[in-house]
Amino acid sequence: MPQETSQSTAPTTSEIVARCLELYEDLNFTAAREWKAAVPGRKVIGYMPVYVPRELIHAGGMLSLGILGGGDQLEVIHGDAYYQSYICRIPRSTIELAVTKRLDFVDGMLFPSICDVIRNLSGMWKLMMPDAYVRYFDVPQNFEDGVGGTYYNAELMELKEGLEGVCGREITEDGLRQSIAVYNENRCLVNQVYGFRAAQPWKAPSYEVYLLMRAGMVLPVEEHNQILRDYLAAAEAEERPLRDNCRIIVQGSFCEQPPLSLVKSLEMSGCYIVDDDFMLVTRWLLRDVPTDGDPIANLVSAFLHQSTETAAKYEPDGSRKGKFLIDSVRQRGAEGVIFAAPSFCDPALLDRPMLVKALNAVGIPNISFKYAENSGQMQPIREQAGTFADSIKLWSAA
Repeated sequence: MPQETSQSTAPTTSEIVARCLELYEDLNFTAAREWKAAVPGRKVIGYMPVYVPRELIHAGGMLSLGILGGGDQLEVIHGDAYYQSYICRIPRSTIELAVTKRLDFVDGMLFPSICDVIRNLSGMWKLMMPDAYVRYFDVPQNFEDGVGGTYYNAELMELKEGLEGVCGREITEDGLRQSIAVYNENRCLVNQVYGFRAAQPWKAPSYEVYLLMRAGMVLPVEEHNQILRDYLAAAEAEERPLRDNCRIIVQGSFCEQPPLSLVKSLEMSGCYIVDDDFMLVTRWLLRDVPTDGDPIANLVSAFLHQSTETAAKYEPDGSRKGKFLIDSVRQRGAEGVIFAAPSFCDPALLDRPMLVKALNAVGIPNISFKYAENSGQMQPIREQAGTFADSIKLWSAA
């Protein structure tokens, strides 16, 4: 009798999205725990939004773990004792994750330069986790090579030394170059997914793309790269209905991430999201980082000269404020912008009036609302977004 041969089949979009949803809902970080337990001596370094050089963590053989708060599944009890009620929710829910032992396997935490709240959280973490490596990761506000570049080079060297102390080995230049190459591939694939969604948003619903990117926060980058490849192939092959939706960009959600229900509500209201600023760590650097020469110097140069613009990054030329958003509207073929900012997010809410002014000056429709990561009632947001989409269609047809 002929032998039966087993043929592996490529995963479908529903299978890929189901896996990503499982990761999204798992507040115990089981995948990261299993990765660490699989090989003795492995280490995990957590990081808060918005940007850290994950290449350095990878080059030390460690897993970088994006800590994006507790979302809408976590009831915050202990965390409310650490922050005032007028502070955004992400630090409180992150404290809750720590107090309830959901992050007890993490060997270190990086707190990037976002705002004063995250700076204070880094200090609290040192008190709460005295045995863990904790670093407030600062970035330059001057983008001249001889000033900000010199400072950032020293900052990266200090971070490298600290991470070596965690992993117990030297982070070599060759190892860092290899890690840069892997993350170059990740950024390329992420941009391909974003480009595919902008071109055919009915084939790549934004809630699926959102879950894909969230998976990259908790998985090894190599595994995330494969998931992105699989999704691109599956989504291209799948037939999905094209709807008469308005093409919009979501702006202001770079730190505290929106609940999945908010992303779904925007799409259900008649909007195709063709660009966003969710999880900017995956798209912070706009070009490949060179893999030859000094890898630290290359990371410094990429940050100074090839990084995105956002409220969490200083823009020295005020006359350029909003240009990046206007360019994105035109490049993505968007018809309007929805400013969705977390409640009490100072960087986003202080930035918004300047961006609105820039959009209004060139006639780009926009609306604004606020949310919290645990937002439950989405009907008002859905109605507001639906009215916005309808008005764009009405006036564009007039």
